[in-house]
Amino acid sequence: MSEDQRERPTVLVVDDEEDLRDIMRRMLERRGYATLVAGDADQATAVCQDHPGPIAVLVTDLGLPGVSGGEMADRCRELRPDMGVVYISGLPKDIAVSKGLIPQDALLVKKPFTSDLLLEALRLVLAEAANT
Repeated sequence: MSEDQRERPTVLVVDDEEDLRDIMRRMLERRGYATLVAGDADQATAVCQDHPGPIAVLVTDLGLPGVSGGEMADRCRELRPDMGVVYISGLPKDIAVSKGLIPQDALLVKKPFTSDLLLEALRLVLAEAANT
């Protein structure tokens, strides 16, 4: 692994809306993150299986076709238990938790969000991973 890869955490962005996925990818790359993208749960699972390097954080929309982002994140974390997760949703966190979509301790960024909010969530997840 190159020194550059070690210094740049890799983020997997999963959203079924291509425009949103692309906006998040470009924003993260401008801020120094390496990115991978997937449009659905199957693509995300394949990336987690096939990507040769570490994936530091999964950023996923809760509303994916066919499966919730929470279920998909669980599948991906079975493959990569050290990967942090940031959920994105139009739902408030308390409703997402009460519907069983995400655990109580999950980090959820509510849509619409600013790049600063998403970056802060990533920093929190990366800091938590560094302390475990």
